[in-house]
This record gives sequence, C-alpha cells and structure tokens, in this order.
Amino acid sequence: MDMLLEPVTLPPFPEGIRISLRQMHLLQAPMGGTLVTGGATFRVFAPHAKAIYVSGPFNDWAQDANCRLAPIGNGHWAIFVPGLKDGDAYMYFVEGEGNAGYKRDPHARLLTVEPPFPQAHSVLRNPQAFPWHDTDFTPPPSNELVIYQLHVGVFDMKAGNPDGCFFDVIERVPHLKRLGINAIELLPVQEFPTMFSMGYNGTDLFSPETEYGEHEAGHLAAYFARTNEILTAAGAAAYADIGVVRHCDDQLRALIDVCHVHGIAVLFDVVYNHAGGGFDENSIWFFDRQAYGDPNRSLYFTDQGWAGGQVFAYWNADVRQYLVDNAIMLYREYHADGLRFDEVSVMDRFGGWATCQQLTEALRAEKPDAIQIAEYWPVNPWIVKDIAAGGAGFDATWSDGLRLAVRGAIASAAGGAGAQVAMQPIAAALADLGLGERWRAVNSIENHDIVYAGREPRISRLADPVDSRCWYARSRCRVATGLLLTAPGIPMLFMGQELFEDRPWSDTPSPDTTIQWALLDGEDKITADAIRFTSELIAVRRTHPALTAEGCAIVHVHDGNRVLAFHRWDGKGDDVMVIVSLSETPWRDYAIGFPAGGTWHEVFNSDVYDNWVNPGVVGNNGAVTANGPALHGQPSSAMVTIPANGVLVFART
Repeated sequence: MDMLLEPVTLPPFPEGIRISLRQMHLLQAPMGGTLVTGGATFRVFAPHAKAIYVSGPFNDWAQDANCRLAPIGNGHWAIFVPGLKDGDAYMYFVEGEGNAGYKRDPHARLLTVEPPFPQAHSVLRNPQAFPWHDTDFTPPPSNELVIYQLHVGVFDMKAGNPDGCFFDVIERVPHLKRLGINAIELLPVQEFPTMFSMGYNGTDLFSPETEYGEHEAGHLAAYFARTNEILTAAGAAAYADIGVVRHCDDQLRALIDVCHVHGIAVLFDVVYNHAGGGFDENSIWFFDRQAYGDPNRSLYFTDQGWAGGQVFAYWNADVRQYLVDNAIMLYREYHADGLRFDEVSVMDRFGGWATCQQLTEALRAEKPDAIQIAEYWPVNPWIVKDIAAGGAGFDATWSDGLRLAVRGAIASAAGGAGAQVAMQPIAAALADLGLGERWRAVNSIENHDIVYAGREPRISRLADPVDSRCWYARSRCRVATGLLLTAPGIPMLFMGQELFEDRPWSDTPSPDTTIQWALLDGEDKITADAIRFTSELIAVRRTHPALTAEGCAIVHVHDGNRVLAFHRWDGKGDDVMVIVSLSETPWRDYAIGFPAGGTWHEVFNSDVYDNWVNPGVVGNNGAVTANGPALHGQPSSAMVTIPANGVLVFART
C-alpha cells in the first residue's frame, strides 16, 4: 500500500538553487525516507554537507549521480528513487567538510535486525498499512486517568529471553484491564545504543528499540497466536496474517492497538532534553560530517551535556522541527494518546522554553484530546500555564509533594507504635493549589526514578524493612495506595505496585529485580488480596465523580493520633469523605466532622482486603449517621470506627 503525501504549503523557491521541473515535488517531500507511488522520496537536513547519496541493496550501495540528493535550499537535500518498497534498507552517504561516510536516517522509522545496531541500516516502512482496530477509541478525560508506568524490557520477561518485548506487555493487558488501569505510560522505547537501558539515552528517535521486538520465527508465531486470542476474547477481530506483526514497529502498534481494544490509553515517554549517552559513527552525531571537535558543530546538538548525552540545539529551527516531527509521528503513526516529556526543566535551563511552547502548541492542534505531561523539578506552575500567558502550555506535570509526604509517613510508621508520624505534610500536599487546578498534578508513590535498585525501597519494604509481607507492611501499603487513589490529581502506579511488589527494579534483568508475577499467576493469597484491594478502590474512584473532581478540603488532621480526614466533591451532588489512619490499633467512636448530616455509606474499607474477606474486619457495618454537632469546621459530625492502618471512603449515595 502506498502512503499518500499530505498537502503542504510550498516554501519560496530557494535563491540560487536549480532543480528540474520533475524534481520540484521534492520541495514538499517529508523528512526522511517516505514511500510514495512508484518508489520513495528521501529528504534530509545537512547544511554543511558537500554531497549526499542514498544507497542500499537496491543499488549495490553505490554512490553515483542516480542516487545523489539534490540541494533544495535552507540546508535540505532530497531525491526520488523509483522502485523502492516497504522493507527496503538504505543509508545516507554523506561527504562533509571534515570526513565522509554512512549515516543512518535521523527520521528512519525502523532499523534492521541484521546487521544489528550500531551497524544497523535504516528501513523504509509504510506506517499506514497496519490494520488498526481502534478507530472508535477515545482516551479518558485527563482528570479520570489512572496511569500505569512500565518498562517494556523488564515488565514480564519470558524464560530464555534476555529482554522483554512488546508482546510480553500485550499478554498482561487483560490483567491491567481487570485492575482498572485506563492508561499505560511506556518508559522510552526509542532505539538506544546499549543492550539494557531505562531508555533515556536514545539516539534514533523515530525508530523503536529493536531489542523490544521478537524476531525468532517460532517465538513470533506463538506470540502472534496469543495476541489473536487476546483480541478475540475482547470481541475484536484477529489479525489476518503473521506478516502484520513481522517487524518491530508493527509489534509496538499491536501493543497500542490491543490496549485500545481494552479501553486503555497509551502514553509515550519522550526525551527531548538530550540524546545519546554514546554516539556511534553512523548516528545523528555530526550528521553533516563537519570536522570532529567542537560539539556545537555537530548540527543537532550543543556542547552542553546531560545524563551522559548532548543537549539539543534549541536555537536551530530545523532541530526544533525535528523534535516536533518526532512527537507528531507518535500520534499519527502509533495512535499515541499523550506524551510524558522527560526533564523539561533541563530543556528550560538550556534555552528550550520556546521549544516546549512549539511542541505543546503543535501537538494540541494535532490531537486536542491527548495529554501533554511535563517533568519539571522543582515543580513550576508556569509549565501548565497557557502559552499566551507565557507558560509552556503543558496540560499536567509530575508532582512530588504527595509522594514525599506519604513515603515520609510510611517510613516513620515503620518505627513502631511509639514513633512520631507526620500527617500534616500529607494534608498540605492534598490541599495544594499551586498548579491552579488540582487535576494537573500527576502523583505517584513509586516511579522509575524512585524505586530503581540502589535508590529508595518500594512501599512494602519501606513499610516494614524486615518483613515486607507481614500485616504491618500490607496494611501500610494499602494506606499509601489508598491515599494515591483518593487524592486530587492524576494517580500513577509503577509496575508491580498493585502486587505490593517488594523488589526494586532495574533495566538490567536480574532475579533480584524482576516482578514476581509467579505469585499472581500461582494465586498467592497476599498478592491476590493486594490486586483486589487496588482494583476495587480504582472502581470506587471511577464510580464516584468526586474523586476525580477539583473539590478537596482537609477536615481533620492529627499527628498524634495518626489520623487524616478530607472531603472530596464535584459540585454536582457527589460528596465523598476519606478517612485514613496510620495508627497500629483501631480507633472506635472517633468523632469526625462531616459536610452534611444524614447517612454516609461506607463504600470502601481497606481492612476488608486483609485475608479477603477479612473475618475480623473493623468497620462501620456499611454506614455511619452524621447526626452529631458541628465539628472540624463542618456542619455535622459522626462517630466513626477506623481500622488500624486503614482507609475508609464514605459517600452520600
């Protein structure tokens, strides 16, 4: 199938450039290698190159007049090559002021498996050929998102595989659906130069990481069959032919497609503050082959480093457009539902604020219902302000207030009944209006940075460093997750958190850092209870609009008692009271102010989920009656029984 070029406005004809009439269409050719009727166009930005050729098996890797790109102005070169088709490999041969040699296409949609990276070649692909099922899919409203962050390479590796793949994630999509997750956030999946990586050292931003693809025929056939079983079980048609998922890029599309069939949005983590952490000779580094030495002459980058790589040259309009093109490609060719932008604070530090504005403006025009999430430290309210007001234009931003407060309280509670536990910081985080609207804060208790091996422990280990499966650990895990899922903002779980996983994670596979899926698959009782707790609280969040709305007020906080109560409401009649205790013993007849009198139904009690159904559950027999005097600034009050290390949710309906 040929991909039709989208109409664009032609630039003014470049002064001093001579192109034949039959080549004038190259002025509107997209960047990179693009299949069109009868062949492919190639366009590349290389202002200091002396000559550029496109070579591959189709011309025996020749560099001659038939494959020499024409300069079309403003540092761009282009050519049309007839007869090329989907799957053909190619490279650019660049003759520059400093040297000459091959370069991969910075816009290549796929790289070869053989030869492998970094000797890999670029591959022509038709991204429009994939048979999507998701034409009717609409991502959830941003304030209703429950995000699940995961790393493809180690999420659920199969025995004998050195690395996980996109299919391994597909096989856990039904689990995520049952859990109630409605969005996954993939740690970066762009091609990176090392065998294992978090993904933040990408070098080929338009190509998915080939290690995340399955290429062995027998394994691919088995994965293909299981993927079709998952699709048909969800009421969707099976893929007709294994060729649909032959290549790594289409395997990523299949993951997104299966997620959409299950009502789950997919967010990509993109890294535009730097690239690399090791560039090879054929990479984007010094692409137009100026003399090596000064990184400011490397074309796409500056001499400023970050995280082992190089910061992009945000002053260069073509570099900015490269980043915009990459982001839009994820929407158009992969049906992404939003992006999480890594360390936007670094972009800002090195002059990238206008680049952020250009990105968010272009992406909002491309897909208005997709969410743009920034990571900016320390949290900066201007990151979510409108561009017209001088803001960066992002929809939401990562926030650490709730995480720091909750982890601090859990760690203190692990000190025992006599320890001082600060509930006030949690109250302050819940009440924070620093971003203008509460939903704009993306909250987590665990994430890829925090619980990486050698950093901070996972919640179950933080809750009890000696025995992460004891009652103290389990109940404190429920409090931490309960606060995350009832707090204002967008909650984000990290992979394995729903299992109360106690192992840290690492991008380098190890028995000490992998998720213990065997406990879930083997019906381990503690794990099953953790899953049920998480899924049913997510369901409460979904069915009570107050928990995804803006309304939030602290009703009562008492550090000595380790008790916190807050009111959530939507202004349309849905009111919820959340009461949390980190006391090691229950509180009985505890007076709490309520925003209205009458019956308040106990719609959730975390104590039920300890050895579910807990035969000794401590609770309120399904409801309390708020018929007491005004208290805690509220017009009424009720006497409440609060379980030890417990979370209660009361609703008027």
